[in-house]
Amino acid sequence: MTYLYLKITTIHFRDLLMGKYDDIINLPHHTSSKHPRMPICNRAAQFAPFAALSGHNDALREMARCTDDKIELSDEEITNISTDIKRAFDNPSLDISISYFVKDKFKPGGKYITHIGRIRKIDEYSSSLLLHDGTIIPLNDILAVTLRH
Repeated sequence: MTYLYLKITTIHFRDLLMGKYDDIINLPHHTSSKHPRMPICNRAAQFAPFAALSGHNDALREMARCTDDKIELSDEEITNISTDIKRAFDNPSLDISISYFVKDKFKPGGKYITHIGRIRKIDEYSSSLLLHDGTIIPLNDILAVTLRH
């Protein structure tokens, strides 16, 4: 005949509720007499997320940024632009609105910018326009010209 002996332990209700630090849990918080308390904004910075891949978000944002392709103009459109530029240059008080392509520094393509100003000089050597405000616009990058009266 085999007997099974069970050891029965008495567990008090107080032992179930008491944890390791229950004797100090209700004591007042210690405040140092030497060091001031850290401001809340600095405490929050301790727990800010850590960027393990620094620059990764910037690279993703750069990849998602769209650029435009440069539009090739017909001979007729180039002639019309040249005529309007000559007319604006011959009349120095006439403002001109120029839409032109600016190549992107990091990606293929670029974007179109519209600039309003007055032509100071047509530089045939560098094939560009110099406006009175100092803006230099390559003639090959001009998409449209509008004379403003």
